[in-house]
Amino acid sequence: MAAEAQDKQGSCPTIPNKNCGKLLEEDSAAHSTQARAMSGEMDKPLISCHLVDSDGSLAEVPNKAPKVGILGSGDFARSLATRLVGSGFSVVVGSRNPKRTAGLFPSLARVTFQEEAVSSPEVIFVALFREHYSSLCGLSDQLAGKILVDVSNPTEQEHLRHHQSNAEYLASLFPTCTVVKAFNVVSAWTLQAGPRDGNRQVPICSDQPEAKRTISEMAHAMGFMPLDMGSLALAREVEAMPLRLLPSWKVPTLLALGLFVCFYTYNFIRDVLQPYVRENKNKFYKLPVSVVNTTLPCVAYVLLSLVYLPGVLAAALQLWRGTKYQRFPDWLDHWLQHRKQIGLLSFFCAMMHALYSFCMPLRRSHRYDLVNMALKQVLANKSHIWEEEEVWRMEIYLSLGVLALGMLSLLAVTSLPSIANSLNWREFSFVQSTLGFVALMLSTLHTLTYGWTRAFQESHYKFYLPPTFTLTLFLPCVIILVKIFFLLPCFSRRLTRIRRGWEKDGAVKFILPADHVQGEKTSHV
Repeated sequence: MAAEAQDKQGSCPTIPNKNCGKLLEEDSAAHSTQARAMSGEMDKPLISCHLVDSDGSLAEVPNKAPKVGILGSGDFARSLATRLVGSGFSVVVGSRNPKRTAGLFPSLARVTFQEEAVSSPEVIFVALFREHYSSLCGLSDQLAGKILVDVSNPTEQEHLRHHQSNAEYLASLFPTCTVVKAFNVVSAWTLQAGPRDGNRQVPICSDQPEAKRTISEMAHAMGFMPLDMGSLALAREVEAMPLRLLPSWKVPTLLALGLFVCFYTYNFIRDVLQPYVRENKNKFYKLPVSVVNTTLPCVAYVLLSLVYLPGVLAAALQLWRGTKYQRFPDWLDHWLQHRKQIGLLSFFCAMMHALYSFCMPLRRSHRYDLVNMALKQVLANKSHIWEEEEVWRMEIYLSLGVLALGMLSLLAVTSLPSIANSLNWREFSFVQSTLGFVALMLSTLHTLTYGWTRAFQESHYKFYLPPTFTLTLFLPCVIILVKIFFLLPCFSRRLTRIRRGWEKDGAVKFILPADHVQGEKTSHV
């Protein structure tokens, strides 16, 4: 069949041989130009009418393009074929029922039986589940010496049950083949729409360096960034990557949930339970909105403080050790690595607090309170209840809250990879460190203005428990004081020298000139 296809493509019965060869050269040049144009647009979606729509025929593809085989006709196989065709490869798909599945693949991809699909390509993608690997044993002779790319992923239960990775299992079934684990972390949607910042990397592992190099070149041609993970023994680790659900967010999320539960319980005791026990007032209606709105700013404020606390601890540790060349403790190192996630959760809680605050006047209970206050004012014959101090307090309180939320929004936006990559190190450090500390200062002033003189009024100590805002102020105030303490010349100059390589009782020492202006920081921990 392959010979017949070549005869059909090479034949030119009505044109002389010289002209026929010229047309074939022009055809080949046009095809390579088209392939370069398509590979240069890797960031654009590949889904288009001429790629996805198929005429149902098992059309042949040009022989000049690198030929790649795919075993399987599922969603991932179709997306992979679309991506390979768009990257300039000649794709042959092996299916148990090619007539039925041919219309699902791009028209430039040839869909045929499995035996024929593995005959000519040197690289074959195995897009099958692990339990179907044994069905390919009949193709052992035809697959001998070829590169098999395993793109499968086990479920969490299968990963725990099998001590051998899918790729290693495939290698054991086909010992005469070279097995490469790759593309298992890439979704079908990414293959169709094109790689973006966070999902460009493709981990690759195999026991044969030449096979890894071949697949790496293919991944690069498809618009991805190949990442060499080593031998095939590490395939189990590569297969575990898609099973992880936001691993860097686990600890910060648990921390935020723990703080929320603690503050919610504390506010429930003060605002709901105490009136019910002492005054026999039923205020359980406050649980869905009012208590939540009191809890969210506490969580946001403490989380923001925990973003800058490890930097203070790291600076203090460097001053005490007199060097920057000793590793931080593991708990502090992990804490420093999770600051971005903690800061984003702080921003989320602050945003939720703002939304809840806007909804507060919409509550039916709030309307009843306004009516009751108006009735009390009428019964007491008070025509004017304006309190100048309270008005100023609320104006300043709301203004500082808006400024703090705006600053947190700026920090959250610059944490996005697309924005962070457009900033140089000094710009990014200025936003995250300097403006972040300004956000902490504004949040502290916002909380102090909210509290005003309430911390000194006995009526606000319910069940002898202090108001919630007094508990949240302790940690941020300590951080701000220590930060100001580190700005003193005796400490700031010493810390700058340490971060520039000076060591106490070490071989590397230098003295800054008296008129030396503190240089640009090299570390912002």
